[in-house]
Amino acid sequence: MLSLRAVCRSFREGERLHRVLDRAEADIRDGEFVVIAGRSGSGKSTLLNLISGIDSPDSGTIQFDEAAISQLVEPERTRFRRRNIGFVYQFFNLIPTLNVEENVRLVLELDGVRGARARRHAQELLEQVGLASRSASSVDVLSGGEQQRVAIARALAHQPRLLLADEPSGNLDEENARQVQDLLCGLVRSRGSTLILATHAEVPRRLADRVLELKDGQLHEIPA
Repeated sequence: MLSLRAVCRSFREGERLHRVLDRAEADIRDGEFVVIAGRSGSGKSTLLNLISGIDSPDSGTIQFDEAAISQLVEPERTRFRRRNIGFVYQFFNLIPTLNVEENVRLVLELDGVRGARARRHAQELLEQVGLASRSASSVDVLSGGEQQRVAIARALAHQPRLLLADEPSGNLDEENARQVQDLLCGLVRSRGSTLILATHAEVPRRLADRVLELKDGQLHEIPA
């Protein structure tokens, strides 16, 4: 489903060129749950941004089925992302001026789904994450765990084939972190989607199919 070949990405820090990814390579199969492990600052977020098309590599190729993401230009990358990829962030990235349902519905409306159909689908997703009763609530009054559940519902709203999660439990206490990991994995598995989760915390090996460590700019599979 997803193939990375000799992917490089560098950033300039003053006079120094900092290479974050150095010919990184990996193959992710359809329906897999893969954890990208690595210390803070190792390049995990950069890698997810490249896979999603938010950023472009300096060199190398990122292939998603027949689409060469690394060769797309804007707005092609934006259209590709809307059709195929969902993203869950550590800091939720919810829109504070919208209520819970509206945050989920926004993704659908951007994709051309509006009115009663959008509201119905948003409510179904909120039911699945246990927040149907909070649909009219402001996101500001929700707990961190609840906000991340809204973010998960939003990321799944357009039924993406690939879900990327960047430290999705990094802002939560241990119990909420475990609940969010279980919920995220369960929802993705039930849809047959692929999940790539980046974390510098304890790796949720009990849930993942494989763990890849990002170290010195390259990906290395960690034996089970």
